[in-house]
Amino acid sequence: MSFPLSPRARSGPRRRSLLAAVPAALLVAGCSAGSGDPGGAAAARPSAAERTRARAARDSRALAARYDAVAAAHPKLAERLRPLRADVVRHAEAFEAGAAGSAPPSASAAPSAGATAAAAPSSAPSVPASAGVPANEKEALAQLAAAEREIADRRAEELLTAPAELARLLASVSASGAAHVYLLTEARR
Repeated sequence: MSFPLSPRARSGPRRRSLLAAVPAALLVAGCSAGSGDPGGAAAARPSAAERTRARAARDSRALAARYDAVAAAHPKLAERLRPLRADVVRHAEAFEAGAAGSAPPSASAAPSAGATAAAAPSSAPSVPASAGVPANEKEALAQLAAAEREIADRRAEELLTAPAELARLLASVSASGAAHVYLLTEARR
């Protein structure tokens, strides 16, 4: 036996009124979520990979400034350090070229010592350009080797959590830094 539907009115909203209200609610939520910002707050905040790239580029620029300072303090070492410094500048350019929204670096010559020092922020943790260069050539090379080792080790650690493309770049640059450490260490002997 079936029971007839009650003729009394239902309490609460009807299905039609709910269906009409949903698009309006979505429209209001969509307009207020972005508040005029196409990507929201997430687009303004760089990703972990972008921060790693920026830090690596900063470290390389600061290291190039350190090479410039040692070459200026010890002109006899300048010719020997020139190819290592050029590698460090290419590393910085590689990290900068992969950054989101950045133009690839020009194929121009490496920046001058003044331009490199100006480009390196004072907050670079490993090798500030203002650090004094030892008067002894062997000690100056030892400081360069220590700075290269610290940066290479940090990059080797960061590649474990980096996306594949960035991890390959970090591994390559870290290996190059380790080779620089060897060359700087051998140059002291």
